[in-house]
Amino acid sequence: MAMTVTSVFAIERGEEERDIADINRRAQAMNSAIERRAFTGASYLRAGAALLSAQSEVSENLFNRFVAELRLDSDYRGSDGIGWAPVLEPGDVDGFNQALARRRDDLLLHPTLAERPRDTMVPVLYLQPDTQRNRRAIGFDMYSERVRREAMDEAARTARPTASGRVVLVQEGARQDSGFLIYMPVFDTSAGGRKLKGYVYSPFNADHFLEASADLVSYEGFGARLFDLEDGKRTLIAELPGWHSTGLTVEREVKLADRPMILVVQSARDTALSGMSMITLLFGLAVASLLMLVARLLTQQALEDGRSLDMLMEQNSIRNSLTRELNHRVKNTLANVLSIVALTRRRASGLDEFAEGIDARIRALSATHDLLTQSEWGTTPLRSVVEVELAPYAHDLDHEILLDGPVVELAPNDALSLGLALHELATNAAKFGALSVSGGRIEVRWSMQGERLARIEWVESGGPPVLKSPPRGFGTELIEKIVAHELRHPVELDFDVSGVRCTLLVPVRQPGEFALRERSADAK
Repeated sequence: MAMTVTSVFAIERGEEERDIADINRRAQAMNSAIERRAFTGASYLRAGAALLSAQSEVSENLFNRFVAELRLDSDYRGSDGIGWAPVLEPGDVDGFNQALARRRDDLLLHPTLAERPRDTMVPVLYLQPDTQRNRRAIGFDMYSERVRREAMDEAARTARPTASGRVVLVQEGARQDSGFLIYMPVFDTSAGGRKLKGYVYSPFNADHFLEASADLVSYEGFGARLFDLEDGKRTLIAELPGWHSTGLTVEREVKLADRPMILVVQSARDTALSGMSMITLLFGLAVASLLMLVARLLTQQALEDGRSLDMLMEQNSIRNSLTRELNHRVKNTLANVLSIVALTRRRASGLDEFAEGIDARIRALSATHDLLTQSEWGTTPLRSVVEVELAPYAHDLDHEILLDGPVVELAPNDALSLGLALHELATNAAKFGALSVSGGRIEVRWSMQGERLARIEWVESGGPPVLKSPPRGFGTELIEKIVAHELRHPVELDFDVSGVRCTLLVPVRQPGEFALRERSADAK
């Protein structure tokens, strides 16, 4: 009997350890899937905010075309779509109701000011796709409800995608299914200020969102719950059908669009004895020796599962670090793009000029990004950056281009900034300088100034005479403001009569200062 009891204990312990390892793995996979879906939704909303902030008016045709161009795929499952809600004051209500009436006679802002007096409104104006379910939400003032209002205020304060707590979507009609929304504020920067225009947002049915996330991992037989966390209080917002009253559970904190939530994953195994334990009890001492061998094998399997879990946790830590690094670099790139859009818009005299300027500068960023991708976002040779930006003019026999300098490796962000500056210089030379006439000459020379600084000199000759004080254009502002700020060194731009001269100072950093893998290796 002692052998039988020991065998049962060993088997149950092995099953429990394997179950814990399995449920931890499932919980981590579910956590990653939820954050990935939330990040995908937030990325679409960021794109919408960037587009709509540059528009003087958000028309229905523009918004519908934007959503259609997104081509929302299965990664956006669980969401009811993407909507636009402008910020209104009481004096704007009549105009808003007239705009709704042009689309459908029975549409009005609700609740009305008579039902609930208030100074600010954020009603739903557009919501795509255009389904019967989504039409229920048109005209609803989301700012009239506390949970939605708090999420919108937080999004406006941080200028980042922000999720709300538990709500019942207007789309549910008479049903009370839990849901949540992710808001991204849209600011009007046309006058140089920062006025809130409205919000681009996505509504989510919480159960559908959790099921869509679970579909990315194998969760058959496992249960899962998602809780909203506010001031230490948990509120259940979603539950998978497999949840039952007993079984081991594991909790993970999830950041869903800057809102903390708790994911609880439950084991498919209940608290009753396993089949192997029941067999052991039935056969007793007759098969005790055999069962002890099985128990030993199961224990070894549990140890292997433990080692596998440790490895998975380490891999997840690396993945999280890579995700944070990617977010940082994407935000930097988006900041550059937004600055280029704003400056180009101020300098452009028409839509065609604006589109041409944006296209050329985004292509310049893309060309440098290709170099960084080839180097796996490690160091990039300075010569390669120069050659990429001058490639369109390098094979023209009417011009002479001279490149000279030692081997210098640049960090990714510094290479992007240098590429932007060289693109503007080359474009200016092609329009007005040495590359605009036959016999023009461009010299790009670089040298090390100390151990941590590269000096790059751009010299034009053989072109048309240069005005001593030419009118300032976008390229000049981009080089002297954006590029100088990113490189953390001033830029010398001299409009000499014989040709434009430009001197840039670029930091030369050690890989350990920006390469994630180098930092990990040093830490080990």
